[in-house]
Amino acid sequence: MTESLQTLVRHEGETERERSSCGWRDRLISCEDTDVSAFVHAVDIDGARAHYHKRATELYYVLDGDGFVTLDGEDHPVRKGSLVHIPPGVVHAAIGRMRVLVTGIPDIGEDDIFFVDDQPAGTVEN
Repeated sequence: MTESLQTLVRHEGETERERSSCGWRDRLISCEDTDVSAFVHAVDIDGARAHYHKRATELYYVLDGDGFVTLDGEDHPVRKGSLVHIPPGVVHAAIGRMRVLVTGIPDIGEDDIFFVDDQPAGTVEN
């Protein structure tokens, strides 16, 4: 007999908004939840800091707005409906006015966030 995993239904606004390395986030699924192996946060991009993860893969899905995602120093334009796959080790940041659904696999703990410098990501020059 297998043990059943916890089911979870959570609505945006049921957890307190908090500052993250990329902006302001609403935690939908996170490390505090049991029986989950990923996190999912809705993030309003604001002052994202360039960083990378050694273990986790991230997926960014742009819910609204547009801007750029910088991957290892290369700027990629994104808009509503864009998906970005970010493997471990890739330095990344997001710039612009957008709301992004961020999924981390596995859940990204504080011990797996490595900042490139102490400065927020700059603006992209055209």
